[in-house]
Amino acid sequence: MKRVFQTICLSLFALAIQSAAFAQSPASQPPEEAAIRAAIQTQTDAWNRADIPAFMQTYEDSPETTFIGQKLRKGYQPILERYKQSYSTREQMGTLTFSDIDIRLLPSGCGKSEIALVTGKFHLARTEHGAAAKDDGIFSLVWRKGPHGWKIILDHTS
Repeated sequence: MKRVFQTICLSLFALAIQSAAFAQSPASQPPEEAAIRAAIQTQTDAWNRADIPAFMQTYEDSPETTFIGQKLRKGYQPILERYKQSYSTREQMGTLTFSDIDIRLLPSGCGKSEIALVTGKFHLARTEHGAAAKDDGIFSLVWRKGPHGWKIILDHTS
């Protein structure tokens, strides 16, 4: 009986390890989370090419889109202009990396996820500073799924 119990425990332990590995694999992510992670990667790639307009494609093109940093900016165009002024050269942009990204999908009343909260850290490896002096910080983003896919509607970066 003791041997049967040990076998069952070992089997359950092995199953738990497989389940944990599956839960962390990209293929097991909910499709909405995978779409947001892909958008973040597209954003990172654009930044690292020094392409601010492409970087901004992850933001909703709306007068209501909000960026909170040292100042509050409202509207897609003012946010775009802030990036262009603060990072006017390739050297000031440097190389962007994100880490500790956590995505929480919020279900609506009908069970679909149309809002997501994303938190994480950023790091800029660069040789020059312009108006934006911070190389490291944290962020929280509110994403909304609309007709053009997942877009950032609120960015709080510090």
